[in-house]
Amino acid sequence: MEVIDKFKGEESLEDLKVTRIYPDGKKNEQIQSVALEHHMDVIINTIPTFEVVCSPDNLSNLVIGRLITQGIVDGADEIEQVYVCDYGNRAEVVLKDSNKADFSKTQLESVPTCCTGNKTLNSFFQTEEMPGVVSPIDWDYDWLFKITRFFKEDSPAHKKSFATHSCYISQKGQNFDSVKPIVCEDLGRHNAFDKAVGKAVCVGFDLKQCMVFTSGRLPVDMVTKAIRAKIPILASKAVPTDSAIDLAMQSKLTLICSAYPDSADVYLDF
Repeated sequence: MEVIDKFKGEESLEDLKVTRIYPDGKKNEQIQSVALEHHMDVIINTIPTFEVVCSPDNLSNLVIGRLITQGIVDGADEIEQVYVCDYGNRAEVVLKDSNKADFSKTQLESVPTCCTGNKTLNSFFQTEEMPGVVSPIDWDYDWLFKITRFFKEDSPAHKKSFATHSCYISQKGQNFDSVKPIVCEDLGRHNAFDKAVGKAVCVGFDLKQCMVFTSGRLPVDMVTKAIRAKIPILASKAVPTDSAIDLAMQSKLTLICSAYPDSADVYLDF
């Protein structure tokens, strides 16, 4: 896979002056960090396929991760090239399978996700197959709570703006003293997840040996992302829905929620 990322923008926050007011009539000037919104069109094999509203960083990783977690590809080896233009508002993907699109799927969709304005423009590349079954791996409490402590100490964009979600990916056996988990933040929890998956793939992580930790709640679509990426353990500081638990059960996905440095709720363990 060749990645050509010409976009140099990495700042996801902007400091602005605001006036803070109080019930007693007092006011003072403050500096607040505001999250930036960035729009990018994703074109697959010359066909406009996604519109993404995201934080303006890790754009090529976002595209790679989205291809995997949407089931468009099974892995990076099916991607010939990812190109992101100088302004970061256009990403072009070339898949190795030039006949990947199924044009019999004629209905156009406009499906917002993440509360950020993401849209799926068509289903030409989408798989209609249900997510499969992941291969469970052994895990221990120490691994989980190391990630929760890392999350508590390290979410820089969120700590400054309170406007982003975070996603962390750690590989089993990873020495946290020498190799930190993959960390990505974004306006949307789906985007943060996809960025982390894309980045993990690019640095050589084996997703089948990984735990992913997200700051967001876990409905079916987030659980589906983990399963399509073949990640066996999904953890969150938030909570799941009943349908998400059902899907995780069917797919043998270990599901851990309300995960903090001092406790966590294990819903499913395989």
